[in-house]
Amino acid sequence: MNNTFSPQLNTAVNASLLAGKSVMRFYSRLDSLKITSKGFNDYVSEADQESELIITDALKKSYPKYKITAEESGSNDINSDYEWFIDPLDGTTNFIHGIPQFAISIGLCKKKVPILGVVYDPFKNELFCAEKGKGALLNNKRIRVSSCQKIKSAVFGTGIPYRKKDHSGVYIETLRALMNARCGSIRRLGAAALDLAYVACGRLDGFWEFNLKPWDIAAGSIIVLEAGGYISDIENNDNYFDSGNVLAANPNLHKEIIGTLKGKI
Repeated sequence: MNNTFSPQLNTAVNASLLAGKSVMRFYSRLDSLKITSKGFNDYVSEADQESELIITDALKKSYPKYKITAEESGSNDINSDYEWFIDPLDGTTNFIHGIPQFAISIGLCKKKVPILGVVYDPFKNELFCAEKGKGALLNNKRIRVSSCQKIKSAVFGTGIPYRKKDHSGVYIETLRALMNARCGSIRRLGAAALDLAYVACGRLDGFWEFNLKPWDIAAGSIIVLEAGGYISDIENNDNYFDSGNVLAANPNLHKEIIGTLKGKI
């Protein structure tokens, strides 16, 4: 790791790498993977659970006074300005179907503001990380958002609201508006943390999704910001962390997207 980064980020990186080894062991034997349904189209596997245990144990050992909120186990009862947000396996549906698009996401917030993040794709061995004021990296190389400035040549990532129908109407309107603006292309990759990391490194020019959880957003958002990007909700407000409604892109393209969506939602 870059020695200019904090011990907190190095701890998160090491935890994600350990969890990644565990996840890939399960991926090599999906036929025997134990899967439980948490609700409609919402699954947890033993890979999620073991990954989360590895990460939380590592974080508790190094930072016992920090609050932890994880997707599967919820929040501990520690009162602290610092809070870890953990998605031990973002893209579980991809994972259990053998689709190699999933990641481990660990973000640290101070007073609910993301200050560092790690998104690790163990299948491709790609480690995205960032810390406030220190830039963003992919496997120790600096990354920047794309220079695309026009919707007509932009490739977007998105997430379809398939669990909660209450966002489907608004989502369809945003989709229609961008399609009518003749955007370059739209991808639904199935792992929001990776989508945000892909915006940060320029693989996607933009990304939008509704009803995300803090563990989906915490790491990816700081990586986007430190890569020179901009992130807000669909109406250009900065409460995306609470609302879960996210729009990320480079600053110029973000401005055009906001203008395109204005009055459509």
